Amino acid sequence: MKGAEWIGWASSCILLITLMRQVYTQWRTHTDAGVSRWLFMGQVTASLGFTLYSVLLRNWVYIVSNVAILGTAVVGQYIYVHNKSARRKKQ
Repeated sequence: MKGAEWIGWASSCILLITLMRQVYTQWRTHTDAGVSRWLFMGQVTASLGFTLYSVLLRNWVYIVSNVAILGTAVVGQYIYVHNKSARRKKQ
């Protein structure tokens, strides 16, 4: 593995850990406060585009990273919708 690939994999891991922490916090606190529904919709759209782009380039660092980021976006969107729905039911 080349030095540039190590940088790519390390950067991808840092980004994924950051995103997963945000999604985990939303799940744990059962809140949608401070999170826009557009955040996850934009993330899903961008991740789909970046995944396609990565496949066309045949770059495994970005293929794996973008598929994983897409997964966090889908889970984050689900939790956001669930928390928002639960908050509305309480009102």
